[in-house]
Amino acid sequence: MQALFDDYVAAAGLATELVNTAPGVWHGEDQLPDTAALAAFLAEHGVALRVGADDLAAVHDVRARLRSVLDERDADAIAAGAAALVARGIGTVGLEADERGRQQWCAQPRPDAALAGRLALLAGVGVLGALRALGPERFRDCASDTCSGVFIDTSRPGRRRYCMPDLCGNRANVAAYRARQRSRGTP
Repeated sequence: MQALFDDYVAAAGLATELVNTAPGVWHGEDQLPDTAALAAFLAEHGVALRVGADDLAAVHDVRARLRSVLDERDADAIAAGAAALVARGIGTVGLEADERGRQQWCAQPRPDAALAGRLALLAGVGVLGALRALGPERFRDCASDTCSGVFIDTSRPGRRRYCMPDLCGNRANVAAYRARQRSRGTP
């Protein structure tokens, strides 16, 4: 898990994916309905933490708070929201030089921090790192007409359009293809 705290791109990706597990993004279906789903989500993202019975509601709360941060488009508002997430995680946060000498946010949670606090800290570091390195214009809404997801575009060219490219992007491409076929009169 320490590697995620030192890598804002991975942390921002986890923050994006955590926010997009919410029922509002999936038309009412929560992608983290129980502790087993939460444990699978964490394992998929390389977060080796044990999930307890009390963790699910606290993680849902972090997810909601994180959503309000990712909905912001003003740098100061994003930074303030991320700082609140970091404070919830109660750990140490600072700037350190990476292997190329660039300054990046890094954090270390308190050893006794609960799962939700660790995720809040991790998400906050990802948001702060993306904001510092990429700017507030990389905080976006999904371009799909049928999705309410949000994301942090950490791609090198900065042209990402969908919160879940494999899902939302594919749906948009299929819809565009079908529209072209209909306009040509092809079944």
